[in-house]
Amino acid sequence: MASLQDFGYAMVQVVHNFGAVAVVGGAIAGLYAEKPGSLRRKFAWLTGIGWAAQASSGAGFGAISYYYYGQFPDIHGIAIAALIVKMLCAATGFVTAAFYLRYAASWPIRMQRAAWQLLVVLGTVALTAAAFLRWFS
Repeated sequence: MASLQDFGYAMVQVVHNFGAVAVVGGAIAGLYAEKPGSLRRKFAWLTGIGWAAQASSGAGFGAISYYYYGQFPDIHGIAIAALIVKMLCAATGFVTAAFYLRYAASWPIRMQRAAWQLLVVLGTVALTAAAFLRWFS
């Protein structure tokens, strides 16, 4: 029989997976969107919300472990480095999406494109780090 702990981890994983789709898919869609303006703003919202989902669900994994075991997961070496990389990507991605939403209307096209390229790279790096976190922990 499945435990409440397993259900909690599964639900957090669902949020984490959808966040991953949003940060990579939203950024790629924003980069290649034919129409600038409102469509790209929607993708910026999607990407920013995706980064927030990544950060909050990542914290959720730690919270569930702490609740059930009285400590955070015991990770070391490559897994810690991967976690730090993911956290830096999430913070930078969220801030980039927020700045885009606030200021991009006054940015030159090349700067807007650079923001989308950065968001694509951050999403790709975070997903890659996730694999290392998973398999080296």
